[in-house]
Parts: sequence; C-alpha cells; structure tokens
Amino acid sequence: MAIFAEGVDSLRLLDCDLSYNWRPRLRSIWEREDFSDWLSFHQNDKDEWLRYGAGIYLKNCPHALVRGCTVTQGMNGLLLTGCNDGLFYNNSFHFNSGLGLGMYRSSRNRVMHNRLDFNVRGYSHHFYQRGQDSAGILVYEQCNENVFAHNSATHSGDGFFLWAGQTTMDTGEGGCNDNLLYKNDFSYAPTNGVEVTFSRNKIIGNYIDGCTYGIWGGYCFESKIISNSIINCRTGIAIEHGQDNQIIGNGLDWDTVGIQLWSRVSQPSDWGYANKRDTRSRDCQISQNHFREVRNPLKISASHKITVNNGNQFKKFEKLLVVEKPNENFHFADNLVIGDKGWYDAEVFKALNPIIKEKMLEPILFDEAAHKAEKMPDGMNAALKEEILRNRLSILMNEWGPYNHQYPAVFLLDKFTNDSIITVRTYGPKGGIFRIINYKGFSDAKGPGFSYSGEKLPNATDLLLEFEYTGPAFTDQFGNYHPADVPYRFSFRRFEKKLDWQVRWHNYDEATDPLTHYAEFKKLKNALPKATKTTDDLWFAWWGKPAEGVAEDKFATFAEAEFDMEPGEYAIELTSDDGARLYLDGKLLIDRWNVHEPATDEVRVRLGGHHKLEIEHFDGGGFATLDFKWKKVD
Repeated sequence: MAIFAEGVDSLRLLDCDLSYNWRPRLRSIWEREDFSDWLSFHQNDKDEWLRYGAGIYLKNCPHALVRGCTVTQGMNGLLLTGCNDGLFYNNSFHFNSGLGLGMYRSSRNRVMHNRLDFNVRGYSHHFYQRGQDSAGILVYEQCNENVFAHNSATHSGDGFFLWAGQTTMDTGEGGCNDNLLYKNDFSYAPTNGVEVTFSRNKIIGNYIDGCTYGIWGGYCFESKIISNSIINCRTGIAIEHGQDNQIIGNGLDWDTVGIQLWSRVSQPSDWGYANKRDTRSRDCQISQNHFREVRNPLKISASHKITVNNGNQFKKFEKLLVVEKPNENFHFADNLVIGDKGWYDAEVFKALNPIIKEKMLEPILFDEAAHKAEKMPDGMNAALKEEILRNRLSILMNEWGPYNHQYPAVFLLDKFTNDSIITVRTYGPKGGIFRIINYKGFSDAKGPGFSYSGEKLPNATDLLLEFEYTGPAFTDQFGNYHPADVPYRFSFRRFEKKLDWQVRWHNYDEATDPLTHYAEFKKLKNALPKATKTTDDLWFAWWGKPAEGVAEDKFATFAEAEFDMEPGEYAIELTSDDGARLYLDGKLLIDRWNVHEPATDEVRVRLGGHHKLEIEHFDGGGFATLDFKWKKVD
C-alpha cells in the first residue's frame, strides 16, 4: 500500500506517482488458467480488500479529490470504501493485475477523464478469456448516484463491473442504483464491456468494441441503455431476468447476437433477492436501434411484454429473431428490414440517413446526461493513443500482470501441430534491435524481425531462448530504469517434462471423511475405484462430477506418477480446491488438508534420477480443482 487514509474530509492527492508496488505472482500460464488467480471483492465491510493492496486506499474520506495520479504495474490503482461526494479525474491507473478503480459503499462521486486501461488477468489469446474478476472500474455494494464519464477502461477483465452487493442479494432491497455511465470506452474486455447486475442505472453514449458481451445486465431493472456503439462482440446486449428496461438508439454492428433477453426456469433457493423480487424477464422497450451485419439481431426467449418498434433498422442478417422458448405478448412493428441475408443497397442506405437522424430517441434524457457528465475544463483526453493496441491481441500476460509494451519482452506465439516447433515474438521500444545470443533444447533458433522459431531437440524438456536488446532507454516492469544503447538481456524459458499420471476417483462418506477419519479415507486408495484416467497433464476443474459413477460432491482423487529426471533444482506448484497433499518419494511436501477456495502451494526440491509423486485430494462440495505444474529453476 502506497497511501492509506481513513476518516479524512476533503483529502487532496495531486500528481502522485505510486507505481510498481506489491502484486501477487500469477499462476495462470499460456495454455490454461489457474483458478487460484481468481479475485473476490464481494466483501469489504471489514476491509477485506486490504489483502490485495493498492496504490491508494481511501476509507470514509468524503469530498476527496484525486487528480493527476499514476499507478501502474501494481495490482490495484485506487480503492474507495465509504467515500462519498468525491472527484477523481485525470488519473492513470493502468496496466495493473487487478482493478484500475474500485468502489464499495461509495456514492455521489464523479470519476472522469481517467486512463483505466489494461487492468486485467486471466487472458490468453485463443486459449481462455476469463478476466478472473479484474476490471477497469469495479462498483460493489450500495454505491449510488455516481457519474462515470469520459474514461478509457479498455483491455480490462470487465471494462465496468457493477454488482448490487450481498445486502441486496440477502434482502432484495437497495442495489447500486442511479449511476450514470456516459461516453466511456469499454472496449476489448475479455468478458464484459459493461456488467450491471441487480440494479437500476443509465448507460448512455459509450463505445464498446471487441468484447465477449458488450453489456451484461443480469437482473437489471428500470435501466436505460441509450445511444451506445457496440461492435464486434459475441453478444451486444444480454439481459437475463430484466424488468422495465429501455434499449434505445444503440448502434450494434458485426455482433454475433445483437440483443438477447431470457429467463431461466428456476432461481437459486438461497437467494433472498429471488424470493422477494420479481425476477421475470418482462417489459422491455427496444426502439430505434441500428443493427448492421449482426448474424442474429434478436434472441428473445421466455420473456413477457417485449416491444420491438419505432424504427429499429435491420441490415444483413441470418435470422432476425431467434426464439428458443415461447414468449408472451411479443410486439414487433414499425421497423425497417433491409437486405435480409444479403448486402443492403448503398443508395438505399444513403437515403435513410435523414430518417436515422430524425428518429434519434430520448433527446431530453441524452441532454440531461450530457449536462450531468459535462467535461471538466481541464479534463484530459483519456482515449488510448496507441492505435496498434486497439485489439485483444495486445493483451499479453506474464507472471506479474499485463505487459505495457514499453520494455523488451518475449512471449510465446505458437506451437505447431507436430509439437516440435515453438514460435515466439519479441516486443519492446520502437527502434530497438533484438538478437538471439543463446539457446538450449533446440537444434536451431532463428527468425527475421521480431518473430523467432526454434525446432526442439528430441526429448528436450528444458527450453531456453536468450535475447539481447539494444536501443532506446526504458523502464522495466519493476520500475528499474535502463539507459539507452546499453545491452539488455532477457529470455524465454519453458519446461515441458510430461509425466504418466495414473488417476483414480472414489466416493467417500461419513465413515471415510478426509477430515475426521483420514486413515479410513486413505484406505480408499487401495479399493476398487469408481473411475480412472491416464493423463500426461494433471489439470482438472470440476463444476460437477469428474466422471461417470463419481459423486458431484464428496469425492476423492488419488494420482501418482513415476519418472526419471536430470539433476537440478525444480519448483513444484499445486493448486487445489479443496484439500490436497503431495508426496515426493514418500515424503510429505505440500499439506493443505482443509476446505478452501482455490489456492496454490509451491515447494522447491532437488531432483535427479528416479522419483515418485503421489497426490491425495478431496472435494468437500461445490467447485473443485487440482492442478500440478513444475519447472526447472537453476
């Protein structure tokens, strides 16, 4: 924590640089995520957020002003709890592995003109896009009447992530209501550009490009989604169990699904919200939206009183309306359909332009938002300047968080199908020169420009490509300054030793409970298993039963592997949920034998010759995971 303040009225923090502070090492790798990297901001009434740290943490500080501050290459930028009536503008909280700005029980604040880009984790292009609850802006638990305007919050787990809070989930009361999101850029989020749940808000004039979901509005009510530009998303606007919402005057271009509304058959029995509130999908007005080359403009199911009218325009699509379950009182009228399954005529579209402008709906409400979120006289243009970064490919993660494209680095690009050729790419300051100076485990390593390929030697497991950079000065990811034209070495290293894991699953009961009757539990290992598996990669994530015949909850996993290893020091990581124990040659090395959320344990060992690994694991209920990773460290 760089700055912590509590109970200070009218605090002013101006032009502070609080970068390169603490952040946890991430365990997710190129091929797969590690579930211990997931964040949880749901509880902060006892300052639970402090376990993550931040550049700035303000508690019960009304009327605060934070202007011109920078937090980069840490975990969280600015965290607010119990802070009302503040102004936070012209800040750069970017390239962090958690949040740009987080807010809890904080109302009537203005968050404007901030650079909140690349606050992300849980992303690997082509492999997974989870976000792991990172966000450019996070708003949790009874935060009301805040204004978020003219910010850039791109390339973050969610661009904007709002959740009503546990109070609302338990009682059905309150929420994070009447917040205004106006003219922000929430593009290139691995998950949602905007997520607003169990609350009433206004989302007006924002730009959202290249997200999985442009706007996710689970259980939102009486919300207004107006004049946003939502393009290249898997789904533009998705609302489950929403009531009395208005979707008006938005541009939806090149999305797979434009607007999706639906409800599920049943609600979780432990949700107070669902027991005390109307959770039907009902009464949504969809008017004057422009759908261009959206494969399925409308996907509406199990909903009541949905009105699609007053000048929506549909141009080039496969199927205009997808109905998976019947709707009641669905109304479709006074819309314009052009070029069904074909390109629309350019002259026809040109003639329609005046109609589009004349029928721009809700001008009074748009003007009201513009007045409320008027630009600050000295507000900076927070837009992402580097055009080359305007895509999700520019999200590159290492073990310390997102890469900021400012220092020499190398990332794995591809492994060919024969698994023998590895391709990497170097990145760094413009004008820099890179060359390979050493390699190990490859027969050759070469490449023009910034891309390099190497063919692995047969049976090679410890792979190394070492580079040298010469060029402009830079500051590395830990804040160290490196002068110009001084050679700088960095490397790509990868350990690919595969094991022959033999995995067995058993069910357990009260008599073989792992916590109260461990000796009996361990005897299950020698009993007939319910299921077996052989794998060379011990990585499991279970939302249900791991195999046929195995219980969804209260099951045991036993895994073992024998192997030969060249002498050296190795780091072993084991991620588990729930309990896990790891033995090497009969010696207990990792002992996390309790019910817990996903967590990673690491040990370092000297290996050489023949060895045996054994892992015991139990699931106590709900989600479970088991993930073994290792690498050579000398």
